[in-house]
Amino acid sequence: MRLSSALASLLVWTAAVHASDVLELDAYNFDSVVNQEALILVEFFAPWCGHCKALAPHYETAATALKDKNISLAKVNCVDQADLCQQHGVQGYPTLKVFRSGEPTDYTGPRQDEGIIAYMLKQSLPAVSSVTTANFEEFKNADKIVAISFVADSAEPPSSFAAAAEKHRDDYLFGYSTDSELFAEADVTPPAIVLYRKFDEPKVVYSGDAASATSEDIEAFIKQHMIPYVDEVGPNNYQVYVTSGLPLAYLFIDVSNEELIGQHTDYLTKLAKEVKGKLNFVTIDSNRFSDHAKQLNIKGNTWPAFVIQEVAKQLKYPLDENLEVNEETVSNHVRNYIAGEVKPSLKSQPVPEEQNETVYTVVSSQFEEIAADINKDVFIEFYAPWCGHCKRLKPTWDSLGERYSDIQDRLLIAKMDATENDIPPSAGFHVSGFPSIKFKAAGTTEFIDYNGDRSLESLIEFVEANAKNSLEKPSATHTPEEATPEPTSETVETPTHGHDEL
Repeated sequence: MRLSSALASLLVWTAAVHASDVLELDAYNFDSVVNQEALILVEFFAPWCGHCKALAPHYETAATALKDKNISLAKVNCVDQADLCQQHGVQGYPTLKVFRSGEPTDYTGPRQDEGIIAYMLKQSLPAVSSVTTANFEEFKNADKIVAISFVADSAEPPSSFAAAAEKHRDDYLFGYSTDSELFAEADVTPPAIVLYRKFDEPKVVYSGDAASATSEDIEAFIKQHMIPYVDEVGPNNYQVYVTSGLPLAYLFIDVSNEELIGQHTDYLTKLAKEVKGKLNFVTIDSNRFSDHAKQLNIKGNTWPAFVIQEVAKQLKYPLDENLEVNEETVSNHVRNYIAGEVKPSLKSQPVPEEQNETVYTVVSSQFEEIAADINKDVFIEFYAPWCGHCKRLKPTWDSLGERYSDIQDRLLIAKMDATENDIPPSAGFHVSGFPSIKFKAAGTTEFIDYNGDRSLESLIEFVEANAKNSLEKPSATHTPEEATPEPTSETVETPTHGHDEL
């Protein structure tokens, strides 16, 4: 009897240890669960997916924290529930969607537990919350950036403020107050719009006429003040900097060394104030993100290191690594960059001494020469060695190169390792996913995207439809018995996403 009791206790304990607050959904219960939830976050995942495995503990922690707030988190195994995932337009893993009474929107928040919790709490609130003396302190400190509209003669927030709040409800907290006691406590004179921040100056008042501010004015005000002078960048906030539209100035440094961090952030803060609106400044952990430093053309592993990146154009401007990183060298580099006196650094592999493959290997230093050659049609694949989709495309792309190998003077089937070679600014494009395939017709220097499927037949059809030069092969000098058979078709999976650096 004692043994049975002990065993029962052990089973209860084991079940408790392994219990999950993440709901498991399938084709049978998906609609009945999701449709009755006012708000629920659903992860569509694959068990083999590395990003899904990394997300899992954060997702579990967030589910437990949000359970008390009556916000559910759920997951769908897309290997077992392929039809269900296809029905919801899932093309990559993990895909997260927010459902409100069964209506989905894309989840665009962070993938760490604190970020997931904050994002879903915002989703649970109205776009604009009422603020009084009773909840003012709690509300203004509830997030990194909180915007409050103070109005004296209306029971509702101004329509322009409400419009901005609805558009950016995923990004910030918005409140409004008609509480006259709070006006005195908050030291504001209505109408007023105030940002409360957990960095730099904690209170920023809109300097224009709050009564006539448009939603665009309010958005611009928040955007101007949403980023600290200097902050540490990582997966949680990287997208904030990307969407700001400003170049990003990185200081790669050992972030655990507080004394060293303090020495550098003091002058970076002064510099950030000087060039405000032209650059964003961040520190970044040189231990965790040394691979990202290499992507920004920092060649060595000597820290600290400094580099400016134009994210949208994928251009990099590293400080000369032979120079010491200090206030003088960094300030000069920044001012010279703003003056247009710094050229971007272009990473390039050496030009191959021989081209022995039927697919021509292109490197950055020769890209402009090939692009400027108006006598050739060029069909080029930009790939990454680690990319599984690229690996599956390789035999098909090699077959395409073999098919046209006799006319490389007219049509060049080419490839470029985009992780080791930068695309020059003169190209007029950049790539964000792999493989990316582009075509340049003879007579022009402009590249167009290839968006068809990856089968050999489709690639050949595209070439025949777009090439300006003759595709007729030179007269054969061998007998028909020696002719090489045409390669067979092989369909390759289309990529769903690019490589994450941060």
